[in-house]
Amino acid sequence: MSKLNKTLLVCPTLNPGGMFNDWLCAYGQQKEKPAAALIIDSTSDDGSVEQAKEFGFSITVIDRKTFNHGATRQKAIDDNEGFDFVIFLTQDALLYNDKALSELLSAFDSPDVAAVCGRQLPHKQAKPIEAHARLCSYSTVSNVRSLKDAESLGIKAAFLSNSFAAYRISALQRIGGFPDDVIFAEDMYVAAKLLLAGYSIAYAADACVYHSHNYSFMQELRRYFDMGVFHAREPWIRQRLGSAEGAGAKFIVSEFKYLLKHAIWQIPESFLRTMLRYIGFRLGIMEHKLPIWLKRKLAMNKGYFADKLNKGI
Repeated sequence: MSKLNKTLLVCPTLNPGGMFNDWLCAYGQQKEKPAAALIIDSTSDDGSVEQAKEFGFSITVIDRKTFNHGATRQKAIDDNEGFDFVIFLTQDALLYNDKALSELLSAFDSPDVAAVCGRQLPHKQAKPIEAHARLCSYSTVSNVRSLKDAESLGIKAAFLSNSFAAYRISALQRIGGFPDDVIFAEDMYVAAKLLLAGYSIAYAADACVYHSHNYSFMQELRRYFDMGVFHAREPWIRQRLGSAEGAGAKFIVSEFKYLLKHAIWQIPESFLRTMLRYIGFRLGIMEHKLPIWLKRKLAMNKGYFADKLNKGI
């Protein structure tokens, strides 16, 4: 029996826009589909909910203010029992071919694998800087990582992205499921918990989606501010797994070489973005010293601080 017959697919949405029709068509063209497919929609007003219904999706509508990267995904699992696996896709992750979902789940042939993520390719309209980020971060070679790999990989042993990932639900529930109070990176949080519980994490290079962002300068800073906040509030991850020594420097060198070959005129922009990432991350790490109003201005996920405003957290 195909694993997809025991699988729930979940996609959170909020006004996904014009590309959503391509997203739905890519899903519709899958040779094998999951037993159930769910859209958790944060009160979109662009007609996307109606589109999704036409492709057989069940719809759960929530208030935009209640969306939480971890808690919303966990609620989808808790409210839909009877599945062995769950696949998470984001509204801007376009399935690459008609076998993307089945190839992702093939990683679960190994009983030790508790989670898997697929390869992300840059969208055709991706700018060179973002194209390099995807090509550098997502290898063409599949792998399986366990806790022992943290000795050489550090925190990168917990590499996982819910833009296109799947989980063995029994393992996920055993470690307490997704957290309900992280600013983002709920996927890394869970991956670290799974590794520490003795499970393995897989990367399936043959299972692909198109997924990339052309962030503005301010969005770049905000994303890395959120990343800093996450690590400041979840220090145990780096304490238990270690840091990825030299990874940042290697990425900068790789980006420079890529742009030198493909888009030399963007090298000054890449240096500026690198500086903004560093500033954003450092501000996030020291967020406990910042006033709440400034945190909300700096954060990409502003809703995370909304319920903390009156507490001054």
